[in-house]
Amino acid sequence: QVQLVESGGGLVQPGGSLRLSCVASGFTFRNYGLSWYRQAPEKGRELVARINYSGSTTNYLDSVKGRFTISRDNAKNTVYLQMNNLKPEDTAVYVCNTVQRSRDYWGQGTQVTVSS
Repeated sequence: QVQLVESGGGLVQPGGSLRLSCVASGFTFRNYGLSWYRQAPEKGRELVARINYSGSTTNYLDSVKGRFTISRDNAKNTVYLQMNNLKPEDTAVYVCNTVQRSRDYWGQGTQVTVSS
């Protein structure tokens, strides 16, 4: 079965950096795009970044452009989200996602807290 396991979250000061990882299993990783979403308290879920199956195409939420970078390593079945110059408004649970045959699969999420 499809499994997505995130890691790398934590508490960081404003201006700091974190790298999130999402390890996938249960499907042919190199054939599918992946996304990072986030959900903050009292806010809706936001699509933060998306990468296609080969890594040649990426898309970002406007508010993270120039600060966040999504990448993937198909040999390790892993997608990453490098987050630089973090701001308090980036505080959220970050969740990995893939869509297969019109069905969404989600990880359990990893908490990112940006605070001084």
